[in-house]
Amino acid sequence: MSPMTVAEWVAEQLAVWGVKYLYGVPGDAILPFLEAVNRHPTLRFIGVNHETTAAFMASAQAKLTGTLGVCLATSGPGVANLVNGLLDAKKDRAPV
Repeated sequence: MSPMTVAEWVAEQLAVWGVKYLYGVPGDAILPFLEAVNRHPTLRFIGVNHETTAAFMASAQAKLTGTLGVCLATSGPGVANLVNGLLDAKKDRAPV
């Protein structure tokens, strides 16, 4: 058996923390992680059209269920697009 990659370890740790859904827009910088998520038996990636949507979805999930919300974006402008949704979560102290 080959050693676990960092992406596989992060995916496994998210599952240990009770994460079931990850929201985001695929991009080159996060493809290895998305592959690890897709191979994981309990994690489900939900692709959206814009990173802001992903952040608000993670925030809404966290607010409504109290579970950890996870949003993903690729480097550069993708990360910048998460800001509004993450600030929304911070204002309401939602676990994102």
